[in-house]
Amino acid sequence: MVRTRIIGRGAAESGNGLYLTGVTLREVSLPSGGTVPVLGIGTWGMGEQPGNALRETAAIHTALDLGMSVVDTAEMYGNGAAEELVGRALAARRNEAFLITKVLPHHATMRGTIDACEGSLRRLGTDTIDLYLLHWRGAVPLAETLEAFEHLQDVGKIRHWGVSNFDVADMEELRRSPGGRKAATDQVLYNMTRRGIEFDLLPDCVDKGIPVMAYSPLEQGRMLNDPALVRIATEHGVSPAQIALAWVLRQPLVLAIPKASSPQHVQECRRALDIRLTPHDLAELDRVYPPPTHKRVLEMI
Repeated sequence: MVRTRIIGRGAAESGNGLYLTGVTLREVSLPSGGTVPVLGIGTWGMGEQPGNALRETAAIHTALDLGMSVVDTAEMYGNGAAEELVGRALAARRNEAFLITKVLPHHATMRGTIDACEGSLRRLGTDTIDLYLLHWRGAVPLAETLEAFEHLQDVGKIRHWGVSNFDVADMEELRRSPGGRKAATDQVLYNMTRRGIEFDLLPDCVDKGIPVMAYSPLEQGRMLNDPALVRIATEHGVSPAQIALAWVLRQPLVLAIPKASSPQHVQECRRALDIRLTPHDLAELDRVYPPPTHKRVLEMI
């Protein structure tokens, strides 16, 4: 389910283009309960250069100011450095964020998941993780990881759990596992150049009411000089990145978590929600980046 409500801390747009108060963002409902905005911020690569800490912290604060309250990180990012940066950034604003982190597959045993969660909680400086994800499939049986997730929920260490980089067969196995239908999301690689999930995974998740969370929705900037994308952006008076992000967000049950390591980049991402792509725009982008016509192996980066 998708809906819109007023969230965030404020209500107008300032003269310099910064959305200040009364921020309106679309939201999606999680099958495990509650709602989240369709646009947040990713932190892959953050926290690794001390000289960037102030700018990266300001980016996270700007995201919260604009209602982009989903903050995504992982124990893998910088070997915990990203979680530490996020923890410092949220120290005085924890209640404004929907905080996501991930457990590595080789940690995903019963004991290992609990220990990894405790480590993430310590680095994040919080008592509870809003959404805890299995980062990708590994050798540990799903049932064991899910048992650990259930335990962490029972003791209040996590509120929701989900998965990342799961393909259709993985999701089917998940649903057959005890408690597996409680998954809140599947976080996967999705952008105009990586459309494979549209053939089967995305329709399957939509059918089951499971939101898909798109990571790297801008393909780390590699597509942004495409002539068709530049032309459409010029026609709308926006940037190619905003068009690419608006394209991802056109889907009703898709959230996006672009990495944005400066306040200016966060503001640019936020304005993508105001763009309405025309049928002609979408047809032109389909011509350049055709939708899949057959099953593809799930891509990861």
